[in-house]
Amino acid sequence: MTDAPARIGLIGFGEASQAFARGWRRNAPGLEIHAFDIKTKGPDAAGKRADYAGAQVAGCDGPEGLGGLNLVSLVTADQAGAAAATQARHITDGTLYLDGNSCAPETKRAAAEVIGAAGGRYVDMAIMAPVHPRLHRVPVLLAGPHAEAAKALCLSLGMQPAIVGDEVGQASAVKMLRSVMVKGIEALCLESLLAARKAGVEAQVIASLDASHPGWDWAAKAAYNLERVTTHGTRRAAEMREVAATVAALGLDNGMSRATTAWQEAVGALGLPSADKDFCTRADAVLAALEERKTQ
Repeated sequence: MTDAPARIGLIGFGEASQAFARGWRRNAPGLEIHAFDIKTKGPDAAGKRADYAGAQVAGCDGPEGLGGLNLVSLVTADQAGAAAATQARHITDGTLYLDGNSCAPETKRAAAEVIGAAGGRYVDMAIMAPVHPRLHRVPVLLAGPHAEAAKALCLSLGMQPAIVGDEVGQASAVKMLRSVMVKGIEALCLESLLAARKAGVEAQVIASLDASHPGWDWAAKAAYNLERVTTHGTRRAAEMREVAATVAALGLDNGMSRATTAWQEAVGALGLPSADKDFCTRADAVLAALEERKTQ
């Protein structure tokens, strides 16, 4: 099977896959992109098909539609293993399977066994920044025995890959342990500044933080972090469970990761819209929704 990117398949078609598809389309207008998302088979099927059309990809009715293609898996962390097991029944020998899901190294290694047993070439891929605004140019890390082949494929697609090791799980470890900090800061912002807003001292707290950490722009950062969690908290919580598993597997206390998971899950579950960018407006909406949930 050739690594030439004339055709490529996406497993899952959420934010990351749509961003990649749009970026690839700009980089290589002739690229044939296929995608399958499990939501195609549920009540959200019409919306998902609209996503396919909007990104100019060929939507598939099932995972078998991706057979014979090099693949990039971008599903939620809790579905990564199931996606690999399902797709393994339809891949052909030599298929490159780039697993870009935010999973623990052990989860990646289990998926690698499944894909390898089916004749595929599994690659541990970690996406190291938000996909917007850079789309397919977002930095990605690659690891595993087939990382060089995956790097060549990524470069042909106009991506920004870097190899971090020849063992599956090495890229994932970087991503997971970075997320302790990145997602943890989001959770700390929630706890600190939502409480400050409720106490009526958010301006003073933000000013104090700005004085201690000049150049950070805590008001803007707080608004951004709150938006990310309200919009993507459920998905981030799934990732943080994998982060907690990673830390625990290293024999360390994962209390911070578990607490971050709880904040991400609680705020993500509120289902708030993502339109308001102002911190105070968004904070008030979150506080009101949390209070309402408490009384239910």
